[in-house]
Amino acid sequence: MMILPTAYMAPEAWYKAFFEADNVQIEVQESFVKQTFRNRCLIHDIQGHEVTLTVPVLKVEHKQLTRDVQVSYQQHWQHQHWMALRSAYGKSPYWDYYADFFAPFYTRQTKWLLDLNEGLHDVIVRLLHNRPNEQLARLAHTTTFMQADLEHFWGNGTSILDSLMDLGPTAQTA
Repeated sequence: MMILPTAYMAPEAWYKAFFEADNVQIEVQESFVKQTFRNRCLIHDIQGHEVTLTVPVLKVEHKQLTRDVQVSYQQHWQHQHWMALRSAYGKSPYWDYYADFFAPFYTRQTKWLLDLNEGLHDVIVRLLHNRPNEQLARLAHTTTFMQADLEHFWGNGTSILDSLMDLGPTAQTA
């Protein structure tokens, strides 16, 4: 069994680990760790620069469990994220096809960070499963990741969305 932390539009390495494992459990009982992919992701803008998208959360108490972290809507982060995604991927070959799958997450409010991440994860997995089986095998083909090493490995890992929007059902991640 592999235990993975929750992630906001996780990096490709997270999805490689997810698809490679026979049994995956998302850790919700851990203490929430700030400044990680639990509430942020990296994408590339149209010029190729990395852009960090962060979901603001309500004040996190010391050693607050990840399952208890609530999303904050004091800022207009949903609009900002949607505009960043549209700007980064609007001219990509698969934006028109995939945008409608993601749009609801940027128009409705979700109370819990875990629910937001899980909803986005479900959409991404459905889109990845639309790939031919050999493409899924290539996505999950190489490395076994240890739980403790994942966050370090993700240090500059961009979201799976970069590949998904550019390559769609033929996406391959190295």
